[in-house]
Amino acid sequence: MFDFEQLERAQEVVGRAMPPTPAHAWPLLAQRLGAGIVVKHENHTPTGAFKVRGGLVYVDALKRERPNTIGLISATRGNHGQSLAFAAGRYGVPVTIYVPSGNSVEKNRAMRAFGANLVEHGEDFQSAAEEAGRRAKVDGLEFVPSFHRDIVTGVATFALELLRKAPDLDVLYVPIGQGSGICGCILVRDLLGLSTEIVGVQSTEAPSYALSFAAGTVVGTNSSNTLADGLATRSPDSDALEIIRKGASRIVQVSDDEIAAAIRAYWTDTHNLAEGAGAAALAAALQEKKKLQGRRVGLILSGGNIDFDLFRKWVMAGAPAVLEENMPV
Repeated sequence: MFDFEQLERAQEVVGRAMPPTPAHAWPLLAQRLGAGIVVKHENHTPTGAFKVRGGLVYVDALKRERPNTIGLISATRGNHGQSLAFAAGRYGVPVTIYVPSGNSVEKNRAMRAFGANLVEHGEDFQSAAEEAGRRAKVDGLEFVPSFHRDIVTGVATFALELLRKAPDLDVLYVPIGQGSGICGCILVRDLLGLSTEIVGVQSTEAPSYALSFAAGTVVGTNSSNTLADGLATRSPDSDALEIIRKGASRIVQVSDDEIAAAIRAYWTDTHNLAEGAGAAALAAALQEKKKLQGRRVGLILSGGNIDFDLFRKWVMAGAPAVLEENMPV
């Protein structure tokens, strides 16, 4: 999908807008898991999530290759839309973002603040995406998918930063929404010639990639009812699935309760706030704790854009118990 020269160029494009995000070893998380832990903090980007990297590289390529584009349009549950709005604003390109009804209030506000024209449509991401695709044809706009070569190349820069700093990771847990993050990790690992095992993470309530991984072909689901909106995918991308099937060892499914426990663990052990998808990697590692003893483990904290109401439900409601969860005796 990309070579090392293209990846280095993407790093330059991203670097003009933001510094590398930190990758920290947290001793309390290490105690909790019984393993060496490195967390890649993509919650520290200008939009609070990893996808801003893909937006920057996509819009940069668009301006060079199709400079007469009159505007962008896409669909999102939040982070993809914020990334496009942030990038489009830097390059002076108008952008319209479709979101499903009842979408995150905070993410909607953020997209508008970055300059997006926001439109609510449908009951879920799939409905919003289908309508955005229709409007793109009617209005002559550039439809930006959630999974695209330039987006994956941009997103892969976080994997390049991490794996250059920690090339000795035994295993790396990566959340899967539309697949750009895990595909970027797989492709960078292979370019660097590393042996790191890569494990995908999905919600039990939105397991389309996990089902497709097991079946060897695209399997969609009728619903995606997880509160972790960044994992709420009903229809996998076939190109992403091909990369994941070739390069990931497995896909772990985690429940909303396990994600909530991981969000609380991040809060108490690192004082970092993770959104649902952002905490999914830690939730999977906690589920597989017995397998990880004494190993060196990477976790992608992919974003921190959690609604306040969900923060109160998932973090504050369980706060008294979190100090006892999964800690060594």
